[in-house]
Formats: sequence, C-alpha cells, structure tokens
Amino acid sequence: MTDNLTQISFTINGKKSVKWVKSSLMLIDFIRDELKLKGTKPGCLEGECGACTVLVNGDAINSCLYPAVKTDGKDVVTIEGLSVPGQPIHPVQQTMLDHGAVQCGFCSCGIALSIKSYGDRCKKEGIKPSRQDVKKSLEGHLCRCTGYIKIIDAAVDYIEKVSV
Repeated sequence: MTDNLTQISFTINGKKSVKWVKSSLMLIDFIRDELKLKGTKPGCLEGECGACTVLVNGDAINSCLYPAVKTDGKDVVTIEGLSVPGQPIHPVQQTMLDHGAVQCGFCSCGIALSIKSYGDRCKKEGIKPSRQDVKKSLEGHLCRCTGYIKIIDAAVDYIEKVSV
C-alpha cells in the first residue's frame, strides 16, 4: 500500500490488468473514470436501480456499492465485455432485442448482465426456473420505459435456451 493506494490485479472483460486504486474508490467510478468503459451506468448510486450492474466472478453486483479494491484477483465483466468486437452480439442482448425489451437503453446493460448471470447459474445448477423465479431474479432493476413484461419475456426465453 502506497499513499492510501492499493495495487490490485484483476481481469476486466477478458484482459488481465494491474492498477493502483484508492481504498475508497467504488467500482463504478473505477470502471467509468479510470478504465473509460462507459456502458456501466450510474443511476441512483444507492444500489436500488441496477443500472450499474456488472459481473464479478459471474455474479451480478451493484458496482456503485462495491469497492474497486475487492476486485483483486477477480474476473470483472461489463457490458463491453459481453460481446467480442467484430462478432454478433451476445445471445442475451439479441434475445432482448427480439422481444423489444430495450427502449431508452439506460437500464438495459445492467439487466442484460443480470439475465446472463442468472442463466449461467441455472445451467450450472441444473435449475429450470419458473417465470416467477426469473422475475424475482430481476428484482433490483428499475426500468421506466418498458413496463417489465418484455424484459421478463426476454429473460425467460434466454434462460430456457441456455439452461437446457
């Protein structure tokens, strides 16, 4: 530790990285300001809206509440890491488009990452979730445009496809 800085080693969107960070720095600010990845959106900054959701070791977390130093030794995926440049978009993103589950787009990045995380968990654990289970997995995401039905439809469709 140097001058209130801690060195962290982590993987961001598949790329290994080593950085010095202040212990008070939140992951959202690290991602947006230090790493210049702007897909992670600051919403309420209180962990209530889900706009800032990213994956840490595959788990969906609110990056506005997660200290950047906690990423040491971990794998972080933002919306920019969900797809590979030059390749088709990730199936969760395509499913959201197919169902019209994207309108203004502000909440969409966090929702897509939560759906992916839940779908991965269902596949790993051999779970076939009900529509209500899928709906519950999206609690903590606020969307003012879609009314949630299309988002839930997209999530159910994606999870059914990946958990088979």
